[in-house]
Amino acid sequence: MKFRSESWYALVMKAQALPEKDLPPAPPLRRLIGPSFIILGLGLGSGEVILWPYLASNYGLGLVWGMLLGITMQYFINMEVVRYALVRGESIFVGFARLGRWLPLWFILTTFFGFGWPGIGVAGATLLGNILGWSDIRLLAIGILLAAGAILTIGAVVYQTVETLQKWLIGIGVPLIVLLTLYLVSASDIIDLGRGLIGQGRGFRFLPEGLSLATFLGALAFAGAGGNLNLAQSFYVRDKGYGMGKYAERITSVLTGKQSARPVRLTGTTFPMNAGNLRRFHKWWQAVNLEHALIFWGLGLLTMLTLSLLAYITAYGNPDNKEGIAFVLNEAAMIGTRTLPFIGVLFLIVTGVMLSATQLTVLDSTSRIMAENVLLLGHQKKQNISRTYYAILWLQILFGIAVIGAGFTQPRELITLSAVINAFTMFSYTGILFYVSNRMLPREVRPNWIRNLALIASFCFLGYFCAMTVLAFN
Repeated sequence: MKFRSESWYALVMKAQALPEKDLPPAPPLRRLIGPSFIILGLGLGSGEVILWPYLASNYGLGLVWGMLLGITMQYFINMEVVRYALVRGESIFVGFARLGRWLPLWFILTTFFGFGWPGIGVAGATLLGNILGWSDIRLLAIGILLAAGAILTIGAVVYQTVETLQKWLIGIGVPLIVLLTLYLVSASDIIDLGRGLIGQGRGFRFLPEGLSLATFLGALAFAGAGGNLNLAQSFYVRDKGYGMGKYAERITSVLTGKQSARPVRLTGTTFPMNAGNLRRFHKWWQAVNLEHALIFWGLGLLTMLTLSLLAYITAYGNPDNKEGIAFVLNEAAMIGTRTLPFIGVLFLIVTGVMLSATQLTVLDSTSRIMAENVLLLGHQKKQNISRTYYAILWLQILFGIAVIGAGFTQPRELITLSAVINAFTMFSYTGILFYVSNRMLPREVRPNWIRNLALIASFCFLGYFCAMTVLAFN
């Protein structure tokens, strides 16, 4: 059967069977660490640094139960994405494309409208501009977008560039913030945090009066990577060589990558369901679950709790917290007062760099998502994904520059808009992911009842809050 005689859609609908090779053995845990750092880094500029600390500085710690619930839901969602890539050596979007001809268009549109707004980069520019004394941060925000594009373009292998950046950023920034919070926190603050984990706030249970459901829904979606960015986990585990991803090809730079001109096959490779392969799969599954639990869920939850606690003990009750991201500037001022002035400045530098680096990672993930779905929508089985990736990357950067140039420079509003869109997207694809895991994968490697229950509960919970948000606007 020759590809040129049939469309991509006809091929994928006719043949679910993939080429088969034996599943490689799982390496030690230390060699698996990487993809979860990227997904964690995707959340640093949205939920961790902005939305949840904003809520803590304005409403206290009674909302952190939503943070715990949100990142736990995303852990189970992400692991089903990983399961698919482990077994089939291709991204989850290829699996979705097998279900519906126009699903790639849905993921292109929701990714663009969910993450095209450069709110994270603008937030980073706002904090760094405050240090420099710049009132107009538009040029700095544009510079962050251009720098992100240059770094992604020059790096020989995109995955390695992004993984290395996030490992260094998280390895330096998170310990600094944890130590700073431990120095400033009191026993009563810890008690308030514990009460917040079970929904007890100051004068409210679970949700305070005055908090819009859209803002809470956005924060819930961004308690982690959020939206379509969770699905990008399948790219990163494939590029890291997890499971059958060992046989997949990676995106390389159009400038420095040796294989950038070579077409890349989007479909993957699977393994025969024999005793040896299934034994190796279970070892892979245990290892990647542990890696994601430690890095994404454990370190991610610690980071969100710490940043929210820091916002609470330094900025809670300040009357101008609701203006943009003024609460972060209030945090820095109070940190400088309670420690040394340069530490407040250091906090702004660390958070500003975190946000800027997150903008880079978001640009990478969204460009990957849209590039692959553009090729799937065009029914291309084999295509030069590197060139498509870089074309979309720079189109996104140009769009971001246009948004900034038009005067949209309120980062929290842009991030909240992005988060709400992505909450609705998460609701829709959680249901599709449940179907893919339980119908498209061989019975031997399908999720157990606990993981299915977690997916169903996540789908229902997100659906409820999406419906309530729509009704609140009517």
